[in-house]
Amino acid sequence: MQNAVNMLMLVCATLASLAFGVLAAYGVCRAAFAAFQMHAVQVAADRAKPSIAPVSQP
Repeated sequence: MQNAVNMLMLVCATLASLAFGVLAAYGVCRAAFAAFQMHAVQVAADRAKPSIAPVSQP
């Protein structure tokens, strides 16, 4: 009986470790995509600005 309990504990610990790893990877990916999105918004704003200043007429 003790071996079955130990095996169950080992399986549960393994599954918990895998779940934590998956959730940690998901959090890293979410953070990276949020950073990429902020960068894309900044690039789009820079491209929307006119690149040549208008010439003023006297």
